[in-house]
Amino acid sequence: MTLHTNIPWSELEIGMEAESSHVCRADDFYVFANSSGNMNPMHLPKEDGDGDGKPEALAPSMWMGALISGVLGNFLPGPGTLYKSQQLSFLGRAHAGDTITAKVRLTAKGDGGLATFETWVEAADGTRIADGTAEVVAPSRKIAVDLRDVPGLTVQTHPHLDHILTLAEPMEPMPTAVIAPEDDASLGGALLAYEHTLLRPILVGCAKKIAAAAEQIGADISGLQVVDVPDHSAAAAAAVQMVHDGQAKALMKGKLHTDVLLRHVIKREGGLRTHRRLSHVFVMDVPGVDHLLMVTDAAINISPTLEEKVDIVQNAINLAHALGIEQPKVGILSAVETVNPKIPSTIDAAVLSKMADRGQIHGGLVDGPLAMDNAIDLEAARTKGISSAVAGHAEVLVVPNLESGNMLAKELTFVAHAQTGGIVLGAACPIILTSRADDEQARLASCAIAVMMREWKRGQ
Repeated sequence: MTLHTNIPWSELEIGMEAESSHVCRADDFYVFANSSGNMNPMHLPKEDGDGDGKPEALAPSMWMGALISGVLGNFLPGPGTLYKSQQLSFLGRAHAGDTITAKVRLTAKGDGGLATFETWVEAADGTRIADGTAEVVAPSRKIAVDLRDVPGLTVQTHPHLDHILTLAEPMEPMPTAVIAPEDDASLGGALLAYEHTLLRPILVGCAKKIAAAAEQIGADISGLQVVDVPDHSAAAAAAVQMVHDGQAKALMKGKLHTDVLLRHVIKREGGLRTHRRLSHVFVMDVPGVDHLLMVTDAAINISPTLEEKVDIVQNAINLAHALGIEQPKVGILSAVETVNPKIPSTIDAAVLSKMADRGQIHGGLVDGPLAMDNAIDLEAARTKGISSAVAGHAEVLVVPNLESGNMLAKELTFVAHAQTGGIVLGAACPIILTSRADDEQARLASCAIAVMMREWKRGQ
C-alpha cells in the first residue's frame, strides 16, 4: 500500500525540513508543455529555441517550482496542505538529465493553521537554482492517503528509435537504389534520409514522374543520380543489378507493389537470394515500454513452416545484434503458453526453443510458447507460474503467421502509438520495405535500421 501521511499544524516545529530529488526527464518537459500550454521551444527537448543549431532542453522554471509544491503536499506538512502564496527567484538553469533537489524548511507558524517555509531548489553540486518563500495552510488533523489509484501518464515519445538514428547518422551514407520514388511520400522519405546523411539515394524509375514528385514537394534532386526506367518491373530488375555491380548496398521500395520488387530479389538467377529465408522485422518503439520491441514476420511469410521459422528467428536475432542488443530475448508467440497438439504454433514454439538450446539457433535466448501478455509483462508471467529469462522481458516477438503479426504490428502502431521502422532480411543486402501509410519518421527509422544492419554485417 502506498500511504502518504501528513504532519498537522499542531505537530509542526520550527526548523523542520523535507526534500525530494528528481532527475529531469525530457518526458517531464513534454507533460508540462501539454498541461500548461507553454510550448516555448527552449524547453522542448528536440527543438532549437534560440537558433544556435542545437536543442536547449531547459527545465521550465515553473516546473521546478512545482517540485517544491510536491514536497509541501507530499511530505511537509503533507496531504491536506493548501497554498496561500509562493515567492520564487530563479538563479540558474537545469537541463534534461540533471538531478535536482527541492527542499523546504519551516520558519514560522501563524494563526489559522498558517505555516511559512523557506523553499529552494538545488543542483547536484548544491548550488541553489531557485530560492523563495511559501505560505501554506497546514492540515489540522492527521491523515494517511492511499495514492495507488492516481492514474499514470505515458508520453508519446520514442527515445529508442531516436537513439538508433543518433548512432546511424555519423556512419558513411549507404548507396541505396530507391525503386520508383514517383510520389511525394516515397521520394520524400528517401530525401529525408539523404538530408540526415543515412543514404545516398540512386533514384530508379520514371524520370518524368520522379521530377514531378520532386516539384510537388519543392525538392531539388539535381545532385542525385536518376536512372530512367519507366516500367516498375524493369526498375526493380535494374536496382537488383546495381547491387550485384556494387553500385548500391541496399534497396528501398518506392511506389510499386511489394511482390514486383521481391520477384526480382528472390530469382534463382540474378536475384539476391542467400541460404537464408527472406523475412521482415518491424522494429517498434512503444510508449511505456523501456526497450525496443521487434515483431516478425508480419509482411512476407504468410504461413511459415517450422523450417522457415528458424530463419525468421535467426534473421531477427541478427538484426537485434546490429541494433546493439547483445543477447536478445526472443518470445515465440501463440494463443497459450503451454504446448497443445491442437494448436500447431505451440509445437513449433517448443521446437524452436529446444533448437536454440542446442545451438541450431544462436545469439539469443529463445522461449516459447508464450502468450502475448506473459511475453512482455513480468507480472502476467509470474501469475501463470512461468519461470524464464524471456517471459516478461521479450524484445523479439515471433508471431505464428502473417495475419497475427500484421494485426499485432498495426495495433501497436495505431492504438499504442508506437513509432515503427522495418526492413527485409535474408537477402544479399538490406531491403527497406516502406508502406504507403508510413509517415516520414517511420521511413527515416527504417533507413537508420538498414544502415545499422549494413555496418554490423561489415564486422562479421
